[in-house]
Amino acid sequence: MSSLPATFVEGFHDEASVRKMEYRQLGRTGLSVSKISLGTGTLSAFYGGVTEASACETVQGALKRGINYIDTAYYYGQGTSEKLLGIALKSVPRKAYYIGTKIGRYELDLASQFDFSAAMTRKSVERSLKFLQLDYVDIIQIHDVEFAPNLEIVLKEALPTLEALREEGKVRFIGVTGYPLEVLKQAILGAPGRFDTVLGYTRYSMIDDSLTRYLDFFLGEKLGVICAAGHGLGLLSQNGPQPWHPAGEEIKAACRKAAAICQEEGIELGRLAMGHFIELSGPATFLVGMQTVELLNMNLDVYLNGLTDKEKAVKERIIRETFANLKQTHWEGVEVSRYWSEMAKLGKKRE
Repeated sequence: MSSLPATFVEGFHDEASVRKMEYRQLGRTGLSVSKISLGTGTLSAFYGGVTEASACETVQGALKRGINYIDTAYYYGQGTSEKLLGIALKSVPRKAYYIGTKIGRYELDLASQFDFSAAMTRKSVERSLKFLQLDYVDIIQIHDVEFAPNLEIVLKEALPTLEALREEGKVRFIGVTGYPLEVLKQAILGAPGRFDTVLGYTRYSMIDDSLTRYLDFFLGEKLGVICAAGHGLGLLSQNGPQPWHPAGEEIKAACRKAAAICQEEGIELGRLAMGHFIELSGPATFLVGMQTVELLNMNLDVYLNGLTDKEKAVKERIIRETFANLKQTHWEGVEVSRYWSEMAKLGKKRE
């Protein structure tokens, strides 16, 4: 049983559940965050949509059971995730959670999808606060920096604007997110001591362990490491990924094979993915998208009770027979190349 975190609120939380959750320091922020955190990209049409009632039930249920960090972004449903969180959090004490949102990635339309300018950065934070119905967010993150025309605009426009907003009390800490870990490293090196957190997604899973090669650098910079999307954005689930998933056919076929093995064994692939994901030491928190109470219960059960011996054996079999032979374990560069190819048709080139 762990001690109670600073976010504990008597009368709101289920104390027994909170005491079972592990809390870790998020880098140099001073925040003590739950080992499992709540990703809310799932509260949008990206994952098939969700009702307001279901979103509220899932978010409030997660918080009551000890999860105290929530991650969102305007890009998740073009404000849908933030708006649903605003509704869900209205009846939750502000002390009970930490929340992070993002700037930089916005619309589905490619021409207006990314904007790292100072003016848009400020506008985005103000809009997110309005949607979330909050006076401040704990962490503001620069979203998917690999899509910027260059890192200079990120470091000379977006970052200073966020620092100004921090002085105004609208954000507390500043982070950076992205898929290519080397780009994240270069952004951090380009602004020594100015980032507080770093979020990498799908880079530690049953398929890809790339994050392990960058952890020492991130931790050496005293950053709070947020390890996200151990289910591979739906790849490592029984139902498989959404149509938009950028992974190549080799990876998708391997995941279909893994799901078929699980079905034969009467096991849920998502449980295996969760059990593998949270084994990594170093990150402060493991960010998991959970759209329903059923998924929340499943993931917390794996966290609290671990995998069964049968599940462990099947997981190792799948990794050995299916994923260990992959020629490509990631989709780095696929989305960025596609984006700039489309932008070139609009007359815009990468600098």
